[in-house]
Amino acid sequence: MSYNKYISIIGFAGIMAWLGFIVVINKISPYESMGLALSFFFITLFIALVCTFTVFGFYFRLWLYRNEIFYKHIGVSFRQALLLSVVTIFCFAFQMMRVLTWWSGLLLVAIVVLLESYFSSRDSEFV
Repeated sequence: MSYNKYISIIGFAGIMAWLGFIVVINKISPYESMGLALSFFFITLFIALVCTFTVFGFYFRLWLYRNEIFYKHIGVSFRQALLLSVVTIFCFAFQMMRVLTWWSGLLLVAIVVLLESYFSSRDSEFV
């Protein structure tokens, strides 16, 4: 499959996830079923963010590195989008519990940066 097909599938999934997120925001009342509303809120937001960050990250890498293999960019973009979305979801959850401070957010970002540096150093060993 070509990289355009991968990116178009991810982009379509992202559009559907954003539409689902809008439906969750507008139609599900957290006062009636808080567990269901929060789980749908976080799941649809996570999927939408992963898809959006993957597409933007891939095209940013395509623009930045013009003469490299495209399939490697898809994997790296997906991994970084996943990590960035996890940070975003954790920050939302911490804010919902009223425990998010600047240093806890910075600690989450530092953990993700360390994880990404580990994965990127592992990728460079195998190439």
